Amino acid sequence: MCRNITTLRGLEPAATPTEIEAAARQYVRKVSGVQSVSDATREAFEQAVAEIAEITTRLLDTLPARRQPPTTVPPLRRPEVQARLAAKNKST
Repeated sequence: MCRNITTLRGLEPAATPTEIEAAARQYVRKVSGVQSVSDATREAFEQAVAEIAEITTRLLDTLPARRQPPTTVPPLRRPEVQARLAAKNKST
């Protein structure tokens, strides 16, 4: 699962809050073993995601610029993922 967390530093345009949160969510899923959030795990899970997203944002803001952009495109920027999310949003 961690292979799904893509490099956010050096993206053009810069990583969005949504992309940072998605990476944080993947990290918390991996380290906690929680794949499906329940009432018993929701508060701790969401708090961890928020804290890691905040720390990640600070980290990205303070690191120097990269010499080369990342070699992979974050999932939320991929056309097939955007199409899937758009279709999901239409059906809800």
